[in-house]
Amino acid sequence: MASSNDYARKILNSPAHAEPCLVHSAKQILRAENWVFLTGKSHVEYRKVLNGLFTRKALGIYVGIQDQITREFLKRWLDEHTADPTPKPIMFTCRDLNMVTSLRVFCGSHIDDAGAREITQKYWDITLALELVNFPLPLPGTKVYRAIQCRKAAMKHLVSAAAKSKIAMASGKEPECMLDYWVRAMEEPGYKGRKDFTDDEMAMVVFSFLFASQDAMSSGLIYGFQHLADHPDIYKKVREEQDRVRGSNPDRPVTLEMLDEMPYLRAFVRESLRVKPPVTMVPYKTTKAFPIADDYTVPSGSMIIPSFYNSLHDPEVYPEPDVLNPERWLDPQSSANTNPKNYLVFGAGPHKCIGLEYALMNIAIVLADAITMMDWDHVRTEKSDEVEIIATLFPKDHCLMTFRPRASA
Repeated sequence: MASSNDYARKILNSPAHAEPCLVHSAKQILRAENWVFLTGKSHVEYRKVLNGLFTRKALGIYVGIQDQITREFLKRWLDEHTADPTPKPIMFTCRDLNMVTSLRVFCGSHIDDAGAREITQKYWDITLALELVNFPLPLPGTKVYRAIQCRKAAMKHLVSAAAKSKIAMASGKEPECMLDYWVRAMEEPGYKGRKDFTDDEMAMVVFSFLFASQDAMSSGLIYGFQHLADHPDIYKKVREEQDRVRGSNPDRPVTLEMLDEMPYLRAFVRESLRVKPPVTMVPYKTTKAFPIADDYTVPSGSMIIPSFYNSLHDPEVYPEPDVLNPERWLDPQSSANTNPKNYLVFGAGPHKCIGLEYALMNIAIVLADAITMMDWDHVRTEKSDEVEIIATLFPKDHCLMTFRPRASA
């Protein structure tokens, strides 16, 4: 276990000596040929193509989808709490929101509602199978077996979506989702990457994005709701910023330009993720002897785990590290901003999270729309501050909340 920032970063930035292995069954669940398991030049070249799916131009397409779906879900939450105002855990409601949002961002209308529901309902089996300690063989009835069946079901829908996207773009339609944007980008005159991606390959990429985003983004969003409710002063500042940016029109759709005018919200999201990072460690496996220190070489074939928590709670970089303080990100000269190497929420090195801007944007949009549309209270229990690790971090009581329409604009 590498607990220091230097050692953690050395592992993350040494692809010649170590590669991410996640858990023993990861390649069985995600498929060994999935691009996330590539290393070296092949990984770099593949990633270059996928980086284009998260440019500002691409994010500009996604933001409207995220905003629309978020509002639909928040209205549904309000209706449910109006009918039954008792506190309810938001863990799975947030997960459902994130899954539907991601499927629509990635696949648009190329996956129908029934397909989206099937993936959403079954995906929890993948989360459970990717816990660090699990029976590793895919025997019927095991978590790994159920996860593989879920992946197969999801891939059928995703392969079909990739095929439909190619047909839609060939007919001259405008891109409405990530798959469309990818297909259209490959047709651009200046495009220099691969153009022969099969439907199956594109589906595997989308599936890997779901895997990378769903649990981590849900963890970040749940703690975002909890942290705002538990800090009324921060809650007030986020709301005041929203009222200023949106003016007299709370229903105004969110755009990238509007998000640029929300520095306090963006600082809060970064800080909330720092205090409660969704992922605190990522198992790596050495591919050959790794001289990690002058006095120690990690043997080939060993599991070596970079830990992120200490880096994100270093008191020299983040004074009072356990205190939620968004202001630390507003000063360009603060120690938080001048030590970006410590902010390992999204990892580092060649396998750093490719969709970090998408994840930050999605959490920000949900919290921005929520604080504009409604009020909420966190009902604390004896387990509210305890952590449950199910692939990523969650409050042990699954975060009990009450929602109601906003009292005043």
